[in-house]
Amino acid sequence: MIAQTNPFLKLRDLTWAWTLRTLRGRYQQSALGWLWAVVQPVATVAIFAVVFTRIVPVDTGGVPYILFSYAAVVPWTLLATSLPDMAMSLVQNMNLVGKIYFPREALPIAALLARIADFGISFVLLIILVILYGIPISPLGLLFLPLIFLIQITLLLGLGIGAAALNVFYRDVDPLLKLVIQVWFYASPILYPVILVPEKWQWLYFLNPMAGIIAAYRDVLIYNRLPGEYLLPAAAVSLVIFLLGYWFFKRVEYQFADII
Repeated sequence: MIAQTNPFLKLRDLTWAWTLRTLRGRYQQSALGWLWAVVQPVATVAIFAVVFTRIVPVDTGGVPYILFSYAAVVPWTLLATSLPDMAMSLVQNMNLVGKIYFPREALPIAALLARIADFGISFVLLIILVILYGIPISPLGLLFLPLIFLIQITLLLGLGIGAAALNVFYRDVDPLLKLVIQVWFYASPILYPVILVPEKWQWLYFLNPMAGIIAAYRDVLIYNRLPGEYLLPAAAVSLVIFLLGYWFFKRVEYQFADII
């Protein structure tokens, strides 16, 4: 009886079930299966390594460029794959949304959780690379990893839930979101280190929360140091985006069934 009346438990159970359904549907008839979770980031890093070590060398502070770029590509891939999935989660299940009442936020959250599973596989490979390259990792720095991950998930939840709600009303959201992600990629320190950004503009640069998140992952995993103060604006901006996204979702949720 408690599980039937407690909204949190109902949301949790539904989200978990939908996440498993999404994962089964994605890999059920795939020859490579879970290997696809690492194919995209590894292929991307391989191209970057050729370009930015052989053609246009980038100073990474003594860290091999493969490791430097992969440490950024892994969290970036989570963003680039999860946001479109979350944005489309409601309209792709319009029959369910229009006929049955349930906590609708379960769909975009499940889409994110399914991509987090891919992230976990890619992250394990990242740790293996760090060990193979002999990079020392500070135990104190490792304590920051859950915090960095939490900040990123907060950002993705706010953006994804808000985009999912907005996409119900305007189907331009999906292609626009993909365009924004492409531009956002170059505005984040994936191909290059943060030190290349002029110091006088860094305060503005770090208003991009992914800049602080990626820099923090690199500091902890490959530079053996604690994250800098740039993580604070990343956390603040991510929290604001989450609150706005969730507020907008709940404000318009009652209209989903009529529009879809």
